[in-house]
Amino acid sequence: MTAVSGVGPWPGTDALEAATTVVGDLVDTPDEVDGWPFAVQLPARGPWGDARGTAVALLTDLPAELGPHGWKLADRPGRDLERARAFAREDLDALAVAAHGYAGGLVLPVLGPFTFAAEVYLARGDKVLSDPGALRDAVASSADGIAARVADVRRVVPGAEVRVLLREPLLAPVLAGAVPGFSGRAPLRRVPGPVVAEGFDTLADAVRAAGASAVVVHGGSAWSALAAVRASSVDGAALAVAGIGERGWEEVAGVVESGKALWAELPPQASSQCSGPDVVGQADVLLRPWRGLGLDAAGLRDVVLLAGAPPQGATPDLARGALAGLVRAAGLVAERAEG
Repeated sequence: MTAVSGVGPWPGTDALEAATTVVGDLVDTPDEVDGWPFAVQLPARGPWGDARGTAVALLTDLPAELGPHGWKLADRPGRDLERARAFAREDLDALAVAAHGYAGGLVLPVLGPFTFAAEVYLARGDKVLSDPGALRDAVASSADGIAARVADVRRVVPGAEVRVLLREPLLAPVLAGAVPGFSGRAPLRRVPGPVVAEGFDTLADAVRAAGASAVVVHGGSAWSALAAVRASSVDGAALAVAGIGERGWEEVAGVVESGKALWAELPPQASSQCSGPDVVGQADVLLRPWRGLGLDAAGLRDVVLLAGAPPQGATPDLARGALAGLVRAAGLVAERAEG
């Protein structure tokens, strides 16, 4: 059955309100659509509550603090780390209340270790990505921390089938050697595809052992990252599919034909005063290329549609509207899967 979920960010600063909204809206979906609530992240709370702050809070044995250029590793835990961990505990408590009694798919979006390493600095030096040993430590620490979070979610929502969504928007630059260093004069050296795949294997093994039912890597909008994801043992690949072109869709077909799941992030629905939201147009971002590639229509049942991060300044009502629109588009995808 075609499923709908989200990538994590949500407007506002009230964790309980956000979790209650997302769980409520995705539990109440039409019969032909499977709604999978997702653990929300609230960037409006500041750097302690966004994707990087949440990732820092989950790390084991790698304390971090805020510096002039953002998060950096630290010699010992401090106030910034404690604040990030406090938000993480608040988010878990909110999910426990909002999803009380829930049974079904639940998506846990987290920042992946390679994007983390491309954005976070060493305690003294350039980004974590610049040091192979530090990168290995970040992968191992992320694996342990995300596994612990999976166990926590399963404890507070016992009926949840937890699926981990690793968000890796900088995976393509990491693989291509296009991540700028601190000086800006030269990029950091590339990380080979086999090293990335091995890192994903390490993380997937850890979170499955903690009870996760699936691990999916979201490479942002760059189809060039799909090869490394496909070479790993993760269960699926996620991609923002609008505008990826023919070459990108060929890579998507390779993912599907390899037996991995496709999680497709669709753009928001266009809208006009005359015709209202363009549900068909949103669904066709997936359906037209799918048909053009000759992929089996029945395979659309296994596709998960993702709502992207709300735009800067969006309200909770706008985010709810986008999620509701995606559910309607998923209904059309489900119809095509049966046709």
